[in-house]
Amino acid sequence: MRMSAEREKVRFVSGDTECAAWHYPGSNGGCVIMTGGGGVIKEPGTDVFARRFQEAGFAVLAFDHRRLGESGGEPRQIVRTGEQLADWQAAIECAAGLPGVDPDRLAIWAFSLSGGHIFRVAERNPRLAAAIAQSPLADGLVASRSAGRHQKPLAMLRFAGRGLRDAFRGLAGRDPLLIPLVAEPGTVALLTTPDGLQGDMALNPGNRYPQWQQEIAARSALRIIFYRPGRSASRVRSPLLVVACDQDQTNPPAPAVRAARRAPRGELFRVPGGHYAPFLAAHEQAVEAELSFLRRHLLDDAGADGPASGTAAATSHRPA
Repeated sequence: MRMSAEREKVRFVSGDTECAAWHYPGSNGGCVIMTGGGGVIKEPGTDVFARRFQEAGFAVLAFDHRRLGESGGEPRQIVRTGEQLADWQAAIECAAGLPGVDPDRLAIWAFSLSGGHIFRVAERNPRLAAAIAQSPLADGLVASRSAGRHQKPLAMLRFAGRGLRDAFRGLAGRDPLLIPLVAEPGTVALLTTPDGLQGDMALNPGNRYPQWQQEIAARSALRIIFYRPGRSASRVRSPLLVVACDQDQTNPPAPAVRAARRAPRGELFRVPGGHYAPFLAAHEQAVEAELSFLRRHLLDDAGADGPASGTAAATSHRPA
Protein backbone atom coordinates (compact mmCIF):
# COMPACT_ATOMS: atom_id res chain seq x y z
CA MET A 1 0.00 0.00 0.00
CA ARG A 2 1.41 3.40 -1.01
CA MET A 3 1.94 5.87 1.83
CA SER A 4 2.19 9.64 1.53
CA ALA A 5 5.72 9.36 2.96
CA GLU A 6 7.98 6.39 3.57
CA ARG A 7 7.39 4.50 6.80
CA GLU A 8 10.24 2.87 8.70
CA LYS A 9 10.49 -0.10 11.04
CA VAL A 10 11.44 0.69 14.63
CA ARG A 11 11.72 -1.47 17.74
CA PHE A 12 11.35 -0.62 21.41
CA VAL A 13 11.90 -2.56 24.61
CA SER A 14 8.92 -3.71 26.66
CA GLY A 15 9.59 -5.90 29.67
CA ASP A 16 12.05 -8.61 28.75
CA THR A 17 11.49 -8.43 25.00
CA GLU A 18 11.13 -6.01 22.08
CA CYS A 19 8.07 -4.81 20.23
CA ALA A 20 8.15 -4.05 16.50
CA ALA A 21 6.43 -0.98 15.06
CA TRP A 22 5.98 1.09 11.94
CA HIS A 23 6.88 4.75 12.28
CA TYR A 24 5.10 7.05 9.83
CA PRO A 25 6.75 10.50 9.93
CA GLY A 26 4.43 13.46 10.38
CA SER A 27 4.62 17.21 9.89
CA ASN A 28 2.50 18.84 12.61
CA GLY A 29 4.11 17.59 15.84
CA GLY A 30 1.24 15.28 16.78
CA CYS A 31 1.58 11.50 16.97
CA VAL A 32 -1.03 8.74 17.07
CA ILE A 33 0.03 5.48 18.75
CA MET A 34 -1.91 2.54 17.34
CA THR A 35 -2.29 -1.22 17.47
CA GLY A 36 -4.69 -3.85 16.12
CA GLY A 37 -7.50 -5.65 17.94
CA GLY A 38 -7.08 -8.87 19.88
CA GLY A 39 -4.78 -11.18 17.90
CA VAL A 40 -4.63 -8.70 14.99
CA ILE A 41 -1.16 -7.57 13.93
CA LYS A 42 -0.29 -3.98 13.11
CA GLU A 43 -0.63 -4.06 9.30
CA PRO A 44 -4.22 -5.33 8.90
CA GLY A 45 -5.23 -3.61 12.12
CA THR A 46 -3.94 -0.11 11.45
CA ASP A 47 -2.75 0.49 7.85
CA VAL A 48 -5.91 2.09 6.44
CA PHE A 49 -6.30 4.49 9.38
CA ALA A 50 -2.57 5.18 9.78
CA ARG A 51 -2.35 6.25 6.14
CA ARG A 52 -5.15 8.77 6.59
CA PHE A 53 -3.72 10.14 9.82
CA GLN A 54 -0.31 10.57 8.21
CA GLU A 55 -1.78 12.31 5.18
CA ALA A 56 -3.37 14.79 7.61
CA GLY A 57 0.11 15.59 9.03
CA PHE A 58 0.17 13.33 12.09
CA ALA A 59 3.05 10.98 12.82
CA VAL A 60 1.99 7.42 13.62
CA LEU A 61 3.58 4.66 15.68
CA ALA A 62 1.75 1.39 14.86
CA PHE A 63 3.03 -1.55 16.91
CA ASP A 64 2.58 -5.26 17.50
CA HIS A 65 2.00 -6.41 21.05
CA ARG A 66 4.54 -8.90 22.36
CA ARG A 67 3.99 -12.52 21.32
CA LEU A 68 2.26 -11.33 18.13
CA GLY A 69 3.41 -10.36 14.64
CA GLU A 70 7.00 -9.16 14.40
CA SER A 71 7.38 -8.49 18.12
CA GLY A 72 9.33 -10.81 20.42
CA GLY A 73 8.05 -12.97 23.23
CA GLU A 74 7.52 -16.69 23.71
CA PRO A 75 5.32 -18.67 23.58
CA ARG A 76 3.51 -17.11 20.63
CA GLN A 77 -0.14 -16.06 20.11
CA ILE A 78 -0.82 -15.48 23.80
CA VAL A 79 -2.76 -12.38 24.81
CA ARG A 80 -2.19 -11.24 28.38
CA THR A 81 -3.80 -8.00 29.49
CA GLY A 82 -1.02 -7.01 31.88
CA GLU A 83 1.65 -7.53 29.25
CA GLN A 84 -0.25 -5.61 26.61
CA LEU A 85 -0.84 -2.66 28.95
CA ALA A 86 2.91 -2.64 29.63
CA ASP A 87 3.53 -2.67 25.86
CA TRP A 88 1.31 0.41 25.56
CA GLN A 89 3.39 2.23 28.17
CA ALA A 90 6.57 1.38 26.31
CA ALA A 91 5.03 2.50 23.01
CA ILE A 92 4.02 5.86 24.52
CA GLU A 93 7.58 6.40 25.76
CA CYS A 94 8.95 5.45 22.32
CA ALA A 95 6.58 7.82 20.51
CA ALA A 96 7.50 10.72 22.80
CA GLY A 97 11.12 10.42 21.63
CA LEU A 98 10.49 10.17 17.89
CA PRO A 99 11.96 12.95 15.74
CA GLY A 100 9.54 15.78 15.10
CA VAL A 101 7.04 14.60 17.74
CA ASP A 102 5.86 16.89 20.52
CA PRO A 103 5.47 14.69 23.65
CA ASP A 104 2.55 16.88 24.72
CA ARG A 105 0.67 15.98 21.52
CA LEU A 106 0.32 12.21 21.82
CA ALA A 107 -2.88 10.31 21.11
CA ILE A 108 -3.73 6.60 21.38
CA TRP A 109 -6.02 4.61 19.05
CA ALA A 110 -7.21 1.01 18.97
CA PHE A 111 -10.28 -1.13 18.26
CA SER A 112 -12.04 -4.20 19.63
CA LEU A 113 -10.10 -5.86 22.50
CA SER A 114 -7.29 -3.33 22.21
CA GLY A 115 -9.95 -0.62 22.05
CA GLY A 116 -10.89 -1.73 25.55
CA HIS A 117 -7.27 -1.23 26.59
CA ILE A 118 -7.65 2.43 25.58
CA PHE A 119 -9.75 3.13 28.69
CA ARG A 120 -7.12 1.72 31.01
CA VAL A 121 -4.13 3.20 29.21
CA ALA A 122 -5.74 6.64 29.16
CA GLU A 123 -6.58 6.33 32.85
CA ARG A 124 -2.92 5.68 33.61
CA ASN A 125 -1.64 8.46 31.34
CA PRO A 126 -3.60 11.65 32.06
CA ARG A 127 -1.14 13.76 30.04
CA LEU A 128 -2.23 12.15 26.78
CA ALA A 129 -3.69 14.76 24.45
CA ALA A 130 -6.41 12.42 23.16
CA ALA A 131 -7.63 8.80 23.13
CA ILE A 132 -9.81 6.97 20.59
CA ALA A 133 -11.57 3.66 21.36
CA GLN A 134 -13.18 2.24 18.21
CA SER A 135 -15.84 -0.49 18.58
CA PRO A 136 -14.18 -1.29 21.91
CA LEU A 137 -14.56 -4.32 24.15
CA ALA A 138 -15.81 -2.30 27.13
CA ASP A 139 -17.37 -5.26 28.97
CA GLY A 140 -16.28 -8.84 28.29
CA LEU A 141 -19.26 -10.33 30.10
CA VAL A 142 -21.73 -8.47 27.85
CA ALA A 143 -19.71 -9.42 24.77
CA SER A 144 -19.62 -13.09 25.80
CA ARG A 145 -23.40 -13.17 26.27
CA SER A 146 -23.85 -11.70 22.80
CA ALA A 147 -21.38 -14.22 21.35
CA GLY A 148 -23.29 -17.05 23.02
CA ARG A 149 -26.39 -16.16 21.04
CA HIS A 150 -24.45 -16.91 17.85
CA GLN A 151 -22.81 -20.16 18.93
CA LYS A 152 -24.04 -23.70 19.33
CA PRO A 153 -24.24 -25.06 22.91
CA LEU A 154 -21.92 -28.00 22.27
CA ALA A 155 -19.33 -25.71 20.70
CA MET A 156 -19.54 -23.41 23.74
CA LEU A 157 -18.77 -26.35 26.01
CA ARG A 158 -15.88 -27.39 23.79
CA PHE A 159 -14.61 -23.79 23.83
CA ALA A 160 -14.61 -23.74 27.66
CA GLY A 161 -12.97 -27.15 27.82
CA ARG A 162 -10.25 -26.14 25.35
CA GLY A 163 -9.56 -22.99 27.35
CA LEU A 164 -9.26 -24.85 30.65
CA ARG A 165 -7.04 -27.51 29.10
CA ASP A 166 -4.79 -24.84 27.68
CA ALA A 167 -4.67 -22.99 31.01
CA PHE A 168 -3.32 -26.13 32.66
CA ARG A 169 -0.82 -26.54 29.82
CA GLY A 170 0.35 -22.99 30.55
CA LEU A 171 0.91 -23.86 34.21
CA ALA A 172 3.04 -26.78 33.06
CA GLY A 173 5.04 -24.53 30.71
CA ARG A 174 3.71 -26.19 27.57
CA ASP A 175 2.98 -24.50 24.24
CA PRO A 176 -0.56 -23.17 23.84
CA LEU A 177 -3.49 -24.83 22.15
CA LEU A 178 -4.51 -22.42 19.41
CA ILE A 179 -8.02 -21.63 18.20
CA PRO A 180 -9.05 -19.55 15.15
CA LEU A 181 -9.84 -15.90 15.69
CA VAL A 182 -13.00 -16.31 13.60
CA ALA A 183 -15.01 -19.30 12.37
CA GLU A 184 -18.55 -20.39 11.60
CA PRO A 185 -20.93 -21.21 14.48
CA GLY A 186 -20.39 -24.74 15.72
CA THR A 187 -16.61 -24.33 15.51
CA VAL A 188 -14.39 -23.62 18.50
CA ALA A 189 -13.16 -20.08 17.79
CA LEU A 190 -12.81 -16.71 19.50
CA LEU A 191 -15.58 -15.17 17.35
CA THR A 192 -18.52 -16.81 15.61
CA THR A 193 -20.77 -13.74 15.44
CA PRO A 194 -22.19 -12.75 12.01
CA ASP A 195 -20.27 -9.47 11.97
CA GLY A 196 -17.16 -11.19 13.30
CA LEU A 197 -17.18 -13.29 10.13
CA GLN A 198 -16.62 -10.05 8.18
CA GLY A 199 -13.18 -9.63 9.78
CA ASP A 200 -11.19 -11.07 6.90
CA MET A 201 -13.02 -8.93 4.34
CA ALA A 202 -12.53 -5.83 6.52
CA LEU A 203 -8.92 -6.34 7.58
CA ASN A 204 -7.38 -8.72 5.06
CA PRO A 205 -9.09 -8.28 1.66
CA GLY A 206 -7.63 -10.52 -1.00
CA ASN A 207 -5.27 -12.01 1.60
CA ARG A 208 -3.26 -8.77 1.52
CA TYR A 209 -1.45 -9.77 4.72
CA PRO A 210 -0.55 -13.49 4.38
CA GLN A 211 1.89 -13.20 7.30
CA TRP A 212 -1.00 -12.66 9.75
CA GLN A 213 -1.50 -15.80 11.85
CA GLN A 214 -5.21 -15.66 12.62
CA GLU A 215 -5.14 -17.78 15.77
CA ILE A 216 -5.01 -17.14 19.50
CA ALA A 217 -4.21 -19.27 22.54
CA ALA A 218 -7.36 -20.84 23.99
CA ARG A 219 -6.22 -19.81 27.48
CA SER A 220 -6.25 -16.15 26.38
CA ALA A 221 -9.72 -16.37 24.82
CA LEU A 222 -11.16 -17.62 28.10
CA ARG A 223 -9.68 -14.72 30.08
CA ILE A 224 -11.17 -12.09 27.77
CA ILE A 225 -14.65 -12.98 29.03
CA PHE A 226 -13.86 -11.42 32.41
CA TYR A 227 -12.18 -8.26 31.11
CA ARG A 228 -14.25 -5.12 31.85
CA PRO A 229 -12.06 -2.11 31.02
CA GLY A 230 -14.96 0.27 30.42
CA ARG A 231 -15.20 0.69 34.18
CA SER A 232 -12.05 2.84 33.97
CA ALA A 233 -13.75 5.44 31.77
CA SER A 234 -14.86 7.66 34.66
CA ARG A 235 -11.20 8.09 35.63
CA VAL A 236 -9.97 9.08 32.15
CA ARG A 237 -8.92 12.74 32.27
CA SER A 238 -7.83 13.11 28.64
CA PRO A 239 -10.30 13.85 25.84
CA LEU A 240 -11.81 10.49 24.88
CA LEU A 241 -13.64 9.61 21.67
CA VAL A 242 -15.63 6.36 21.64
CA VAL A 243 -16.72 5.11 18.22
CA ALA A 244 -19.66 2.73 18.68
CA CYS A 245 -21.28 0.61 15.96
CA ASP A 246 -25.04 0.44 16.39
CA GLN A 247 -25.47 -3.14 15.15
CA ASP A 248 -22.26 -4.52 16.69
CA GLN A 249 -22.87 -8.16 17.63
CA THR A 250 -19.27 -8.80 18.69
CA ASN A 251 -18.94 -5.91 21.16
CA PRO A 252 -22.51 -4.66 21.72
CA PRO A 253 -22.51 -0.85 21.80
CA ALA A 254 -24.30 -0.25 25.12
CA PRO A 255 -21.21 -0.66 27.38
CA ALA A 256 -19.14 1.57 25.07
CA VAL A 257 -21.87 4.22 25.06
CA ARG A 258 -22.01 4.15 28.86
CA ALA A 259 -18.22 4.47 29.03
CA ALA A 260 -18.28 7.54 26.78
CA ARG A 261 -20.94 9.14 28.95
CA ARG A 262 -19.04 8.44 32.16
CA ALA A 263 -15.77 9.91 30.93
CA PRO A 264 -15.30 13.53 32.14
CA ARG A 265 -14.22 14.64 28.64
CA GLY A 266 -15.92 11.89 26.68
CA GLU A 267 -17.36 12.17 23.19
CA LEU A 268 -19.46 9.56 21.43
CA PHE A 269 -19.56 8.89 17.70
CA ARG A 270 -22.13 6.35 16.52
CA VAL A 271 -22.17 4.72 13.10
CA PRO A 272 -24.59 2.22 11.57
CA GLY A 273 -23.35 -1.29 10.99
CA GLY A 274 -21.60 -4.18 12.66
CA HIS A 275 -18.27 -4.57 14.42
CA TYR A 276 -16.09 -3.79 11.40
CA ALA A 277 -18.23 -0.97 9.96
CA PRO A 278 -15.41 1.59 10.52
CA PHE A 279 -13.26 -0.49 8.14
CA LEU A 280 -16.10 -1.05 5.66
CA ALA A 281 -19.19 1.04 4.79
CA ALA A 282 -18.70 3.56 7.60
CA HIS A 283 -14.98 4.08 7.03
CA GLU A 284 -15.22 7.63 5.73
CA GLN A 285 -17.58 8.67 8.54
CA ALA A 286 -15.33 7.15 11.19
CA VAL A 287 -12.00 8.43 9.88
CA GLU A 288 -13.31 11.97 9.37
CA ALA A 289 -14.72 12.06 12.90
CA GLU A 290 -11.44 10.78 14.30
CA LEU A 291 -9.40 13.30 12.32
CA SER A 292 -11.66 16.13 13.52
CA PHE A 293 -11.17 14.95 17.10
CA LEU A 294 -7.39 14.72 16.68
CA ARG A 295 -7.14 18.17 15.14
CA ARG A 296 -9.13 19.73 17.95
CA HIS A 297 -7.13 18.15 20.73
CA LEU A 298 -3.64 17.83 19.25
CA LEU A 299 -3.52 21.00 17.16
CA ASP A 300 -5.53 23.42 19.34
CA ASP A 301 -8.20 23.95 16.67
CA ALA A 302 -11.16 23.71 19.04
CA GLY A 303 -12.64 27.01 18.00
CA ALA A 304 -12.61 26.14 14.31
CA ASP A 305 -13.73 22.53 14.45
CA GLY A 306 -15.95 21.76 17.43
CA PRO A 307 -17.86 18.50 17.97
CA ALA A 308 -20.99 17.82 15.96
CA SER A 309 -24.10 16.08 17.27
CA GLY A 310 -26.65 13.44 16.29
CA THR A 311 -26.51 9.90 14.90
CA ALA A 312 -23.25 9.14 13.09
CA ALA A 313 -21.78 12.29 14.58
CA ALA A 314 -19.75 13.08 17.67
CA THR A 315 -21.65 14.10 20.81
CA SER A 316 -19.86 15.53 23.81
CA HIS A 317 -20.88 14.01 27.15
CA ARG A 318 -20.00 15.55 30.49
CA PRO A 319 -21.18 14.54 33.94
CA ALA A 320 -24.03 16.59 35.40
